[in-house]
Amino acid sequence: MTRSTARPVVRLKSTAGTGVTYVTRKNRLNDPDRLVLRKYDAVVGAHVLFREER
Repeated sequence: MTRSTARPVVRLKSTAGTGVTYVTRKNRLNDPDRLVLRKYDAVVGAHVLFREER
């Protein structure tokens, strides 16, 4: 696998509905499903779940 296909750039969107996004890379071999991370949402002022959008 080439580097671009093994670790694609993904956008994480807040589940709080504020429109806040993070940009990160993920390892497609270790995380084949959509990535879900708990990150800080500055609009809400708390940590919320961020889901990968495609």
